[in-house]
Amino acid sequence: MSIDSLRRSARATVSGLPQGFWWLWLSTLVNRTGAFVLTFLSLYLTVELGHSAWFAGLGVALHGLGGVAGSPLGGMLTDRWGRRPTMVSMHLAAAACALLLAVVTSAWGIALVVLLMGVAIQAVRPSINATIADMVPAHDVRRAYALNYWALNLGFAIASIGGGAAAFLGYRTLFVVDAVATVLCAVIVFLRLPETRPEAAVDRHGEPVAEEKVSMVTVLRDAPFRTLVLLNLLVCLVFTAPWIGLPLTMADQGLSPSSYGVVIAVNGIVIVGFQLLVNKLTDKRSPVLLLSLSALLFAFGTGATALAGSPVAFAATVVVWTVGEMIHVPTNAAATARLAPEHARGRYQGVMGMSWAVAGFVAPIGAGAIVDGPGPDVLWAATAAIGVVSAVGYFTRLRKALSEEPGGETVEAFGGVPGEAVGEDTAGAGRASQPVP
Repeated sequence: MSIDSLRRSARATVSGLPQGFWWLWLSTLVNRTGAFVLTFLSLYLTVELGHSAWFAGLGVALHGLGGVAGSPLGGMLTDRWGRRPTMVSMHLAAAACALLLAVVTSAWGIALVVLLMGVAIQAVRPSINATIADMVPAHDVRRAYALNYWALNLGFAIASIGGGAAAFLGYRTLFVVDAVATVLCAVIVFLRLPETRPEAAVDRHGEPVAEEKVSMVTVLRDAPFRTLVLLNLLVCLVFTAPWIGLPLTMADQGLSPSSYGVVIAVNGIVIVGFQLLVNKLTDKRSPVLLLSLSALLFAFGTGATALAGSPVAFAATVVVWTVGEMIHVPTNAAATARLAPEHARGRYQGVMGMSWAVAGFVAPIGAGAIVDGPGPDVLWAATAAIGVVSAVGYFTRLRKALSEEPGGETVEAFGGVPGEAVGEDTAGAGRASQPVP
């Protein structure tokens, strides 16, 4: 592929999206560029404050536990209060928590602040996802989610490099920088991002139409979406396991921590370098096939970890499940947007975000217990099995609900013919034509 063709491909990938999306994209990049707290929290608690490794692990777990509560809270506020107010308030709350971490030293105080920070950070995500679904045309939603995810990882890569280089300034200084970046993100949203929450529906006489009230229970009663959430939870468990199991597995084979650092860095390098290309290759493809493929890549990549014996081999496994990650995250967000009623986009995104948070809390504990008990090979066999089960679940349980693009257009399967429906039939057409987040 020539330089010109690559340039044209990149231009096509980023073109055609509204200006508001790019302000949101910029806010994501700025926010993640200063994301130092969670990256350096364990080192700060152990090296700087002298707490035990057990307490450092608890701190990270509490951050995830806060997200379990924060995601549905953010979804509710997004629908009731608005997208922009929720984003601004939750960003400012996260910034305040980062500042508090720079001054609080007691164990209980740190635990409380980390928990609240987890709530605030996770609560902002439903509003971001709902805003993208509001402002971007339905046929470009998955591409927009992919670009926003690319900004998130690009910012995180910058933060990891910059934070490591600036660590000599002290962890507290990094937390202050985190707070400043988060405030700047809130300012960008407040000044440049319009409110996108849909106006209340009216009848032909201009009178308000009573919309069906949607609670979290209502969301969970939505069978196709409930299936999507449960399958995403399984995939998230597989995706989260390597962040705990991989360093333990490599250490068990006598490899150094620096080797793990290089291997896991492959994840960020691949995403930053190839997210746009992957998005181009998967654009307009069937979401069911993409979700099934991503689950299989997670299964194969993590399962092959049991066979790896060198840093190069471990890095190869990371490449495989990272490609699965690049496919899964935007496709799952777009599928959530498709299945949700327009006036309940925040709640649907909030429930979906809760599955990520639950996995982030459960998977580290489970992975550590399995490695300490039956051993690493059992962990990787389990992740492979869960990934395969997830792929089968996507293909057999969601073919109808996700078989068509919004507006009744069929999607193109891999190697298929444009306009050829994917799945058993078009029973999802009625659902897909409804307003979705």
